[in-house]
Amino acid sequence: MRQKLRVAAYAVCVRDGQILLARSPAPGGGHEWVLPGGGMEHGEDPYDTVRREVTEETGYRIEVIGLLGVDSLRLTRPRRLGRAVDHHGVRLVYEGRVTGGALRHEVNGSTDLAAWQDLDAVPGLIRVGLVDVALRLWRERPVGGRVQSGEAGESGESVEYAESGESGESGS
Repeated sequence: MRQKLRVAAYAVCVRDGQILLARSPAPGGGHEWVLPGGGMEHGEDPYDTVRREVTEETGYRIEVIGLLGVDSLRLTRPRRLGRAVDHHGVRLVYEGRVTGGALRHEVNGSTDLAAWQDLDAVPGLIRVGLVDVALRLWRERPVGGRVQSGEAGESGESVEYAESGESGESGS
C-alpha cells in the first residue's frame, strides 16, 4: 500500500456572524463547502500557505491572527488500478482576518465559488468535516489546539484526497 502524507493550512475567517467558505466539487458529483486553504508547497511555511491559499480561493488578503489547532486525518482509499493509498493529512487551522482584496471566485482551481455563510446556517450546508472541526477550535480555543476525532461532526468526512492528491479542500 502506498503511503501519502499531506500537510495543509486553512483559515477560519469570521466577521459579523458569518464565516468565509469556498465551494468545491464533491466526490460523486455535486458540491460541498470547505474552508479556504490547501496544501503546502515544498519549502513553504504554513503561515505563507494559508495566506496564499485564501487569496487564490477567495480574492481576499488576510492577516493571520493565530494558530487555532492541528487536525490529523488518516484515510485509506482505493485506486483505480487496484492499489490502495494510505493518506495521512495534517491540517493546520489558523484564525484569519480579512485585511484587503475583494471577494471573487477562483478560476481553474480546486474551488469554484467563495461566499460568506451565516454561522447559524453552517449545520444545514453540505460541507466537509473539517469545517466543523475548525469552528469548534475557533469557538472553544482548546489549550492543546485539538478536538477529539468524531466529536465535531467529522464522522462523515468527505473524500479530501483524490488520486492526484488534490481535490476538495486539499486543492491549489
